[in-house]
Amino acid sequence: MTDQKFDLAVIGGGPGGYVACVRAARLGLKTACIERERLGGICLNWGCIPTKALLRSSEMFHHLKRLSEYGLRAENPSFDLKSIVRRSRAAADKLHVGVRGLLKKNRVTVIEGDAVLTGEGLIEVTDAKGTVE
Repeated sequence: MTDQKFDLAVIGGGPGGYVACVRAARLGLKTACIERERLGGICLNWGCIPTKALLRSSEMFHHLKRLSEYGLRAENPSFDLKSIVRRSRAAADKLHVGVRGLLKKNRVTVIEGDAVLTGEGLIEVTDAKGTVE
């Protein structure tokens, strides 16, 4: 077990958590951000951002199917679902990397794992391999 000391540890690297970490670090606090899965939260990684990318692909396909209404032709438009999903994931990944870079730039320590409060001022983090810190 590795003991680390911080002025502030934020559990959860979603939009509230990572912004709080950046602010605390800018105020001079030694700060840690503890995140179970992916920095950025649900919206960035699995909800809003990937969904909007999927919807945009759907919208583009819809317009392709209606080109003749504008005097244009594109024979047999089709789609590749794997490519559409890959584009959606790439959009989320780019923003996730941006959040990680923002935390690094502000010298926030990122700790990946499940956090449990174990006592006053104490947090235990178990990573994906089962290592406890």
